[in-house]
Amino acid sequence: MFLPSVHAETDTIILHQFIRENPLGMLITGVTSSLDFLQCTHVPFNPQAKGIMEALGEDSNKPNSISLENDVLVVFNGKHNHYVTPKYYVETKPDSGKVVPTWNYSAVQVYGKLTLHYDSKAPEVGAFLAKQIRDLSHQSETSIMGYTGGESPQPWKVGDAPERYIELMQRNIVGVEIRIDRIQGKFKMGQEMRAGDREGVMKGFARLGGETGEPISSMVRERGALHDERKKA
Repeated sequence: MFLPSVHAETDTIILHQFIRENPLGMLITGVTSSLDFLQCTHVPFNPQAKGIMEALGEDSNKPNSISLENDVLVVFNGKHNHYVTPKYYVETKPDSGKVVPTWNYSAVQVYGKLTLHYDSKAPEVGAFLAKQIRDLSHQSETSIMGYTGGESPQPWKVGDAPERYIELMQRNIVGVEIRIDRIQGKFKMGQEMRAGDREGVMKGFARLGGETGEPISSMVRERGALHDERKKA
């Protein structure tokens, strides 16, 4: 990722929260198999997992799991991104005309070592998969859907489905575990622009409205304020 310091976010708490809010990751790997060397897949990752298993075979020391020696990359994109017209730069455009279009977006990239847990009949793999299914379902039901109980609906739980059905489904799942070695975050929201230009971008996206305009307007304001605070510090 091209990461100018002005757009970089290094606070791991913010980056982890970003991933929780934007969990549809793209797993990128490079392995030699009958499939393409470079693979990029949104979850579920199973076709990619087959290529890794084909390339590496089973590990005699861990017969139910295999690990890649080289790093893998997972990319998480923010929900909102949009083209930015130079017309929004109401301070610089009238002053010098030295403005060009750009694109506002946010993303987090994770680098780390990948392990596949592929034999769901093995007790340790079965336990790993069961925990991941429960944890991911609970997170998605509560944080994404807002099903928290009380005045809101109760979240769906794995136990709501027949146990035998979950066991059968689990047999078709390959567990993907990635030990994070490096994490990068980028919020490109024009936070480095002159105050008047930032205000023009905020007002422009606010006028655009809808599911994209309002959130981007808010993010430009938030990242701009954070940029100013950090610059003073």
